[in-house]
Amino acid sequence: MKHTIVMTGASRGIGRIAAEHILRQSPDAHLLVVARGSSGAQLAAELGAGGHTVSHVSADLGSLDSVRSAAGEIRDRLDRGDLPPLRGFVGNAGMQYTNALTEGPDGFEATFAVNVLANHLFVRLLQDRFAAPARIVITASDTHFGDFKHNMGMVPGPAWKSPGVLVRTGAFPKPDTAVAGRTAYSTSKLAAIYLVHEYARRLPAGIDAVAYNPGFVPGTGLARNADPLSRFAMRRIMPVMTLTPFATSRNAAGRYLADVVLGTTQAPTGSYVDRSRADRSSQESYDPQREGELWEAAERFTAAYAARADALPGNVMSGSPQ
Repeated sequence: MKHTIVMTGASRGIGRIAAEHILRQSPDAHLLVVARGSSGAQLAAELGAGGHTVSHVSADLGSLDSVRSAAGEIRDRLDRGDLPPLRGFVGNAGMQYTNALTEGPDGFEATFAVNVLANHLFVRLLQDRFAAPARIVITASDTHFGDFKHNMGMVPGPAWKSPGVLVRTGAFPKPDTAVAGRTAYSTSKLAAIYLVHEYARRLPAGIDAVAYNPGFVPGTGLARNADPLSRFAMRRIMPVMTLTPFATSRNAAGRYLADVVLGTTQAPTGSYVDRSRADRSSQESYDPQREGELWEAAERFTAAYAARADALPGNVMSGSPQ
């Protein structure tokens, strides 16, 4: 049966590979890619080569107003029948900065805005347009463990604080350093897992939410804001680590993500999928109090940007469990 899957972060790295696998494995899928500016049209054309059904919507994920506009366009296209029923959302886009001082257009710290709030706003604005069975997949990271085993000390572990602190710049010591930027990244990925747990509790039956960890994947664009030496190492040196158990190749990580999206990998709602199988995330990631606090905070932070959808019939933009 024809269905729509909305995907962010499909232009490069594991997202591009996952998108290609989704289209090959699910010929009935209409893949709607969310991309910045004019790049979406080119991406849709490239992915649609060979007869696949791909379209695009433009959005800057660092701007919640842009996310709202994109989600509104998707809703309108679904309501007009221009898109088949919505069965999936893949929040794969992610950002890591070289500091914890980068502020987005809405005044929020940019890592938290892209990695947490953009996904949350998309999920909430599209929630009442999903046709069960549906699956939401949010790309997380094993950096949220914060130990040597999972990232060989390359990324500091999360440093959880009140969401009201995390959403602002300067939340971590020495905020102008790369260490603070990486801490913001790992903390945002812990936050993503917290919200997946809340989605599992609050979303209507038939809409599953899963966190996906690709593992350490050298050679992706995640370090594009890093210094030249770090970018060179990520592109040219660290890819050899995929020959060891410590890293995952882009091709493997992309295939694993596609399998999670399509349900080939068995994972009940609220699961954490570590590459190819459901597993336990860190002990710290299971904290109902933090999860509830983050949910309420994310609702507040995105409320102004959800105002347009809030006035539409059948909206579900409330903080109470469904």
